[in-house]
Amino acid sequence: MAESMRGLKRTCRCAELTAEHIGQTVTVMGWVQKSRNKGGIVFVDLRDRSGIIQLIFEESTAGTEGFEKATRLRSEFVAAVTGEVTKRSGAVNENLSTGEIEIVARDIRILSESETPPFPIEENSKTRDEVRLKYRYLDLRRPDLQRNLILRSEVAAEMRQFLTEEGFLEIETPMLNKSTPEGARDYLVPSRVHPGSFYALPQSPQLFKQLLMCSGYDRYFQIARCFRDEDLRADRQPEFTQLDMELSFVDMDDVIDVNERLLQRIFKKVGVELALPLPRMTWQEAMDRFGSDKPDTRFGMELVDVSEVVKDCGFGVFTGAIENGGSVRGINAEGQGAMPRKKIDRLVDFAKDFGAKGLAYLCVNEDGTYKSSFAKFMTEEELAALVSAMNGKPGDLLLFAADKNKVVWDVLGNLRLELARQLELLDKNTYEFLWVTEFPLLEYNEELGRYQAMHHPFTMPMEEDLPYLASEPEKVRAQAYDIVLNGTELGGGSIRIHQNDVQEKMFEALGFSKEAAYEQFGFLLQAFQYGVPPHAGLAYGLDRMIMLMAKEDSIRDVIAFPKVKDASCLMTEAPGPVDETQLEELGIEVSAQTGTEE
Repeated sequence: MAESMRGLKRTCRCAELTAEHIGQTVTVMGWVQKSRNKGGIVFVDLRDRSGIIQLIFEESTAGTEGFEKATRLRSEFVAAVTGEVTKRSGAVNENLSTGEIEIVARDIRILSESETPPFPIEENSKTRDEVRLKYRYLDLRRPDLQRNLILRSEVAAEMRQFLTEEGFLEIETPMLNKSTPEGARDYLVPSRVHPGSFYALPQSPQLFKQLLMCSGYDRYFQIARCFRDEDLRADRQPEFTQLDMELSFVDMDDVIDVNERLLQRIFKKVGVELALPLPRMTWQEAMDRFGSDKPDTRFGMELVDVSEVVKDCGFGVFTGAIENGGSVRGINAEGQGAMPRKKIDRLVDFAKDFGAKGLAYLCVNEDGTYKSSFAKFMTEEELAALVSAMNGKPGDLLLFAADKNKVVWDVLGNLRLELARQLELLDKNTYEFLWVTEFPLLEYNEELGRYQAMHHPFTMPMEEDLPYLASEPEKVRAQAYDIVLNGTELGGGSIRIHQNDVQEKMFEALGFSKEAAYEQFGFLLQAFQYGVPPHAGLAYGLDRMIMLMAKEDSIRDVIAFPKVKDASCLMTEAPGPVDETQLEELGIEVSAQTGTEE
């Protein structure tokens, strides 16, 4: 039967005790990790968020009643124990911070009993994710998850402190907004008092933070909840958290400077010392060298453009791609020339998943001869020139893609990462930061048959590229910048458009009529008629950042209550049906056959 803790106060957390506390009487409270009854003595490991302390119960010190209670303790019982801190009587436990001490219990209260948990509460659980997420309240008791959430809290506090010191104001923006179809799908909220109308949950605070700059607040930040109705991956959730900021009267270097110093400060939390300034690379260079706008620079295996070398060779796949305006590029998997054919075939299948029609390969044998999928179409001189261009050596495996640049980049960029995973080249203890700049302002959407903004419609073009906006929009670069860590985009931002004429040209390039632009963004465009400071901003994905800092593979391990791939919560079973009365109030009818709203 559960007891009251009335009149009892916890004096410290379990793992806050050290050898300096020997001789002191303390009261600790927590969960039973394990209990071992050795006859006349009971050993109990008591756990809270700080860690574990060993308790010892003997009838001579805890009394008959206390000792009897101790014998009834089971895993995950909640107990309050008062006793004296002593030097550990047995061997020191090097795996615990409290390994050289223990508490000789004098009094115990069982505050709550527990059923047998469906899985062990331990680090590095091998329990299936589906089970852990169904019982997330138990999963969150595990020390590794607790460390992750404590780190997250500490990083958020450090962010707030740093930005406040830098003159930023923390200001909240609305959660119920107007839907803007550009970008990912919105989560919609029906309005009861405006039948047939809907709010949208924010994908970001973008428009509101720009309005705050119009309002003269100069430097804003917010740790903001955001929502996107999109397919999930390991580093995506339907609801996520951003560190969002906006600054007035700044250029790109100003934004990068304050953010580099912010990153330097918060990464000290995990013992990483950042040397500033961080390296920068243009989008074009990143694509050419790594096939990605978020390149992982922890390893080499960079792309090499061999189009000039093979443009007149006898291999039609290569020459055809070049004649159609594409390119031929390759990567050198050094030392992998002896890779079995079956494994190479799996790489070919992998490449096809990213749009490749195939994947050409050439193994440089130790005797200088070649094993290749295309050698019979080329002369010895052409093959030698190709190997030389790839810096190939005996024992190397050369892999090539030939197609439009976009396809080639996508194929080789992902193949490069896949090989790095297979060859264990991705060191989680290495932190390689990189700014990627000068993104294309626009990208052509084949489905829509028009250009769309690569970032958003309020990104300022490079001033020297403005003349191309109407005639050759594909040439226009953006004053945009992403911060990348180990091949993951940590955050991104841009200089914003603050001139009406430039904003109108941008909307024209995107295919918006003036009326359509005002229909979607009228409140912002109207605000821009009353004096707009030059401004810029940036937003970080906080979940991704903590994931990398904690060296986890999924953001689910740094979020208290995450969703799974179909955007559902296994613990609460959300989303779920609602009462018919609520639907009637909202003017919504649900089709029983399709499950869709009408």
